Amino acid sequence: MKSLVIIPTFNESQNIVAMIQALLHLDEPELEVMIVDDNSPDGTGDLVEALRSQEPRLHLLRREKKMGLGTAYVAGFRYALQRDYELILEMDADFSHDPQDVPRLIQAAGDSDVVVGSRYINGVNVVNWPLSRLMLSYFASLYTRWITGIKLRDCTSGFKCFHRRVLQAVNLDSIQSDGYSFQIEMNFRAVHRGFHIREIPIIFIDRRAGTSKMSKRIVREAIWMVWKLKWLQISGRL
Repeated sequence: MKSLVIIPTFNESQNIVAMIQALLHLDEPELEVMIVDDNSPDGTGDLVEALRSQEPRLHLLRREKKMGLGTAYVAGFRYALQRDYELILEMDADFSHDPQDVPRLIQAAGDSDVVVGSRYINGVNVVNWPLSRLMLSYFASLYTRWITGIKLRDCTSGFKCFHRRVLQAVNLDSIQSDGYSFQIEMNFRAVHRGFHIREIPIIFIDRRAGTSKMSKRIVREAIWMVWKLKWLQISGRL
């Protein structure tokens, strides 16, 4: 099935070339890559542009300024839905998500609507994170499961594969999250519409280079968004 990996970037020049090459050298001839770059000051977009002249399976969407993770993925989703991609994947640029796991997500999508690369389905498979960051991520999933009822071990994973039918059913105009909670919202809306989500185990390794985009604002958004999603569901407006 024709597949598109969407990778949002902001200042990922130290990682992006190696990541693109790793993905395009997988034994997945129908796999293509889209970079959504938020006008990175470090020249990430220019590096991708230079590679595009050599690789027809690479695509680039440049945005004028830093606009956030959620809107970057939605822009990529719209691009995919306007074309003939059947599987649409999300992943990070920094090698915390292993590109060698992409074929596993694609294979698992054979009998699932959404596949999540899960850090917590077989214990805790996170390498080189400080304890504070690990506890924040782990308990965020527990908190989300408690409030929303989503039966996922890893509710905030950003390594995922969607069938296009899921993105067609989810009203992309209604997405309200922009940061950490975007993954929670996509999971919640997919489950609400009756789609089956499957988790497969991955090993998450902290970024090779560059800096994390996590902030207190992103965490606060996630804390309140789960309650908002639950209210939208109860009121029939989800």
